[in-house]
Amino acid sequence: MTLKEVKEILNAEMISGDHDLEKEIRCAFAAELLSDVLALAQEGALLITGFTNSQVVYAADLANLCAVVFIKGKRPSDETKRLADQKKMPLLTTSFMMFEACGILYEYGLKTCAIKTENGKKGK
Repeated sequence: MTLKEVKEILNAEMISGDHDLEKEIRCAFAAELLSDVLALAQEGALLITGFTNSQVVYAADLANLCAVVFIKGKRPSDETKRLADQKKMPLLTTSFMMFEACGILYEYGLKTCAIKTENGKKGK
């Protein structure tokens, strides 16, 4: 699935990074805690979150994620947008709640990509 398809499926608005619409999205990860993003998200994942602070861009960049989708129509600050432009991190916003956004993307074939924890089970 491409970022363009994610945008269309979620009826999302591009906030930053509209030049990367053909970027391939392999899987998705939803989180509100940046520590979960850093500990559990796989490289190349699409992050779905309600957290709009600039720290989300730093975390997504550090974890080598491919893009961030903000839920509930949330919009990042200008500072966060500038940082995303600098880091080349595409940002989108959708009016869907997190549960809905995840369910819709799953319905269209996008899978989770949380890494496995030490006990061998997928992280929550």
